Amino acid sequence: MVAISGSFALPSRRWRTVALAALLLGAALLAYGPALRGGLLWDDEGHVTKPELQSLAGLGRIWTQLGATQQYYPVLHTAFWIEHRLWGDATLGYHLLNVLLHVASACLVALILRRLAVPGAGIAAWLFALHPVMVESVAWIAEQKNTLSTVFYLLALLAYLRFDEHRRWRWYLLALGLFLLALLSKSVTATLPAALLVVLWWRRGRLEWRRDFAPLIPWFALGLGMGLLTSWVERRFIGAEGVEFNLNGVERVLLAGRVVWFYLAKLVWPSDLIFIYPRWAVSAAVAWQYLPPAGVLAALGALWWLRRHSRGPLAAALFFAGTLFPALGFFNAYPFVYSYVADHFQYLASLGVITLVAAGWGRLWERRAPGRRALLLAGAAGVSFTLGVLTWRQSRIYRDLPTLYRVTVERNPDCWMAAFNLGNLCLADHHPDEAATWFGRALRARPDYPEACNNLGDAQRALGRSADARASYAAALRLKPDYAEAHFNLGIVAEEAGRTAEAESEYGTALRLRADFRAAHVYLGNLLRRSGRPEAAIPHYEAALRSQPDDAAVQTSLADAMEAVGDHAAAIDHYEAALHLQPAEADTEDSVGIALAESGRLEEAIAHFNRALSLRPAFPEAHNNLGLALAQAGRTGEAIGHFEAALRLRPDYPEARANLRRAREQAAGLH
Repeated sequence: MVAISGSFALPSRRWRTVALAALLLGAALLAYGPALRGGLLWDDEGHVTKPELQSLAGLGRIWTQLGATQQYYPVLHTAFWIEHRLWGDATLGYHLLNVLLHVASACLVALILRRLAVPGAGIAAWLFALHPVMVESVAWIAEQKNTLSTVFYLLALLAYLRFDEHRRWRWYLLALGLFLLALLSKSVTATLPAALLVVLWWRRGRLEWRRDFAPLIPWFALGLGMGLLTSWVERRFIGAEGVEFNLNGVERVLLAGRVVWFYLAKLVWPSDLIFIYPRWAVSAAVAWQYLPPAGVLAALGALWWLRRHSRGPLAAALFFAGTLFPALGFFNAYPFVYSYVADHFQYLASLGVITLVAAGWGRLWERRAPGRRALLLAGAAGVSFTLGVLTWRQSRIYRDLPTLYRVTVERNPDCWMAAFNLGNLCLADHHPDEAATWFGRALRARPDYPEACNNLGDAQRALGRSADARASYAAALRLKPDYAEAHFNLGIVAEEAGRTAEAESEYGTALRLRADFRAAHVYLGNLLRRSGRPEAAIPHYEAALRSQPDDAAVQTSLADAMEAVGDHAAAIDHYEAALHLQPAEADTEDSVGIALAESGRLEEAIAHFNRALSLRPAFPEAHNNLGLALAQAGRTGEAIGHFEAALRLRPDYPEARANLRRAREQAAGLH
């Protein structure tokens, strides 16, 4: 055994690292505490695994079918698939994993900087873990694409550095595999090979074709391919095209320069962070808008000149701007509809600036006497504490959708998207008056917003203001003539006003514009059936059931139409399907009883009528129908009792009175 010395030995570097990582995790969990209790936000439902993808076959579709998920990031959606298997729809697990991935990235940053002998590695980890700009990426479940891809990105970078040092190809293959996992989690990681060249240039002061460029050619090819695929998916499946993206080449350069300075400013002074920032008006005709890109070029020129003394600042700037490149405006991204900037766009790029700041602190630490180091340590602790508090405050707005949207509108009053979504939430919560206010606010910020006109009409209709609703739907159609939902809603208004021909025409127009418009099929089917044309209603109910066969109400409506055209067997099948989906439904039990009785299956009919009455004893129609079935079965005495029960519940029930009279006459004749 090894003897233990009389004095306590300092813990090994490995254990100090583990202890600091645990401390960092605890600090991050505290800082993100308010968000851990948060629910699903904006597009989270499009990322958390949808029901049709939750099977093993669904997992296959995640990998093989473009459009099965919101974006083609199969590694990310496989992770979501596994998470759904572990904790289902409970959001705590997703939030905790996001924090763990974020802290893992912070620890990897420290490991990489130590391998590169960059001072201040620990400070960089703390700054990255606790900076409030990161909240959007960590507190928003959908942005697991950021936290997961960054872990793979940093692991790939670390493995490639090992390859560069030892030229062992197993490290190269490991790095390449990790890079592919990063790309399949989020394509913005395509900038990694360029970042590696920056790092290698910073280390050695020069780059060689055979040693540095050649091994990264496959990486550039993979990154380019994934970037092009993501850009196509954004346009094809998400809608990143149209007038909102009509910027010419000069305007995109002007935008890029402004974006760089915006993100840098938020890193240096993280105040007024917003979920949706104001959308800038970019114009080549405005002289001052040339200043930001000119400033970027001037800054890069100055840093290039400074490289003779230190390559670090230029390397940090190149990493920052280069990693931001996919989000600078040269490529269309759907969020540009709302704003050209978002905090989550600079999650990975921020490491360039954070590393530079941490390295500066580290240099000061190395050159200062022990007494001055205490001041540096206190300053670092103060900055970390301040950032942690700011992160905690920012995390609170990600607790739920209403809070997120209300805070967004407070900080960005012209955010029509947040106002519109608040209106939708209020409408869903049966507050149409408040919903109308929010839709009106959205329209003031964006008058050419057909969806807001349409939904304002929904709120007005819920308030009983049919004329106003009709005007709002018409306004939506002026802005968007092929808007199927607005035609459908005009049909509802017309039907409520008794204008059935107009309603039928509007429903038909909606279906011509969108053949799979399920609600329009249902409403048109109901209108046709009520107007005495059940044979015309049947195809619409069948179309509605093809897209959603588990709708008990439509199954019942189709059965009613089948019964009306005399197809009792088909009616019975659909009534029974409805009862299978929604068993405790007295009206459906009564309807299937009628169909069975008309098919001559009296005993089955009697059983269903009895079940209807067990579910709703005060059901005069079921008493009357049961009485008829009993009378046909020769059980006249029992029939009389049910006719009498029907009349007790509804004295003005002429059919039951006539049936009672006939039953009594039949009973008298028998005696």
